[in-house]
Parts: sequence; C-alpha cells; structure tokens
Amino acid sequence: MKWITRERPKIDRLACPWLIKKFVYKEAEFIYVPFNQVIIKAKELSAIPFDNPDVEFTHYNDHCTFDHIVKKHKIKDPAIVIIASIVRGADNDRHDIAKEAAGLWAISAGLAHNITDDYELLKTGMIIYDALYSWASHLHKQKHLQNSLFENLLHEVYNKFLKVKEFGKKKIPEWVKELKEIFQDQIDTQFTFDLKKISTDLELNPFYLSRGFSKYFQDLNFGEYTRKIRIEKAIALIQNSKYSLTEIACLTGFSDQRNLQEYSNSTQGKNPHPLGKPCRKVNQIQKVNSILFYEQLIHLVCILKCKYG
Repeated sequence: MKWITRERPKIDRLACPWLIKKFVYKEAEFIYVPFNQVIIKAKELSAIPFDNPDVEFTHYNDHCTFDHIVKKHKIKDPAIVIIASIVRGADNDRHDIAKEAAGLWAISAGLAHNITDDYELLKTGMIIYDALYSWASHLHKQKHLQNSLFENLLHEVYNKFLKVKEFGKKKIPEWVKELKEIFQDQIDTQFTFDLKKISTDLELNPFYLSRGFSKYFQDLNFGEYTRKIRIEKAIALIQNSKYSLTEIACLTGFSDQRNLQEYSNSTQGKNPHPLGKPCRKVNQIQKVNSILFYEQLIHLVCILKCKYG
C-alpha cells in the first residue's frame, strides 16, 4: 500500500506515516513529491494521497490529517488520543490545545532544518513518534522531578531564589517613565489628567493602565495619585506665590476657589477608602492617612488665606 504527500514534511506528514505503520498497515510505503505533482503521481502510482487539498485524508475544520486517520480507522488507544491533540496543536499553531505542542513544533522544525532528505527525515521522525507514544502510554502523568525528594527540594529552593532575584531586578516598564513625564508636563502647564486620553497617548489599554498604575505610583490608583499631586501643587502655590485662591484653584484643576474649598471640606475628617475589613495591608492605611493629611492641610491653609489674606 502506497501513500503519497507533499515534500518537506514537518508535523502532520511525519506523524501520519508513523500512525499508519503503527495501526493501519505495517508495510505501508510513503512517497514525497512537489505539491503540484501529488494528485498526478497518486494516479500514476496507485497511491493514496494525504495531507493535501481536495483529497479524503486531509484537514477538516481545526482537525488535521492525523485526526482523520484516527477517526477513519477507529483507533481507540488512549495514548493516540493524547498524541492527536499534540499534533493538532503543533500543526495548527494552537499551542493552547496541548502544552507539548510547542515542543513538538520546535523539534519538528529543527529536524526539517537539519535533514534535507525527506526519507531520512521520515526515518528520524519514526523514532521521535515512537518515543512520544511511549511517553503518552506510560509517562504522561509523571513529572521530571517527582521521583527525587532531593531534586524536588533543590528545585523549590532554586525557584524561590529566582523569584527573589527577579523581584530585586524588576525592570520599570517604558510606559511608566513616559507617564511620569506626562504628569510633570501637565503640572507645569494646564494640569489636566484624563485616563482615557493618556492611555491613547501611551498606546495602552485603559484597563491595563488602571490595573498596573499603583505598582509604580506610590501604591495609589490613578485618581488618588492625581488628587495627591494637585494638592501638593496647591500647597506649593499658596506658600510660594502671590496667586489668589481663585487662581490657584484654576491652576490645580479645580473650577474655582469655592470648588477647592468644598473639595477640602467634603473630605476633611472622612476616610475615602473605609477599612471595612480587618485584613487590609498596613501600607494601604498609610496611603489613606497620607491623602487625608494633604487634604486637611490644604483646607487649613485655605482658611488662613481667606482670613488673613
């Protein structure tokens, strides 16, 4: 029985010959020819074409030729079910189907690069799939380190070391540097902060920016950090400039002096983030206290400025 397919096999065209020899016809012969000669040569040689368009043994939706042979010949071996998902994931660039798919693609691509003779490549591929079958039959639930207590402990210590080392060398993303520059520019100009606009300027998803913001900005969210720098700016202007409160309110993002005072009044003595649960972290308490301190301070300075000029 002859089978024919396209030349330069990588995944499906190596996996299928192994499957056919193992479960369909042990003495099967395989022929590789250029793509445009598959159908012509199949008729000439009375061979069965596979993994080629417009033939029976080919892809159907997201299932590859390997899947079709399994279904056609009713192969029920549990190990083949495992291998089929790996082949399907590797052949369709869907490594999410099976985590081993990425490894099979890497090995297959490397073999095809190193071995230019298709029949030598097939011979080596048979060894690879025999090994994969043994793994799927007997070892697929076994982990590399599970049989050695010492190796497990060593692996655990090493992983902890890597995490500590990674934490110490955590690289600050480029968008954080750009965002700090934006804040500085806005402080010195019109002082307007809009999460959506800034996300567009940085070419970031607003949700991603919002979620990752506090990691790099004093453990404050976007709104809290914006409020903090506005308050700091207002205090600096009150102490070191001759601007009126109305002008300071405008410069720091408030609509007018009354809005600035109302803002301070509304937050004075109140916790903007009630600690409803006793398990909140200490640094969150410090964050809230810091914001309250600034709000109370600006409120006091506003009162003094109004009373004494």
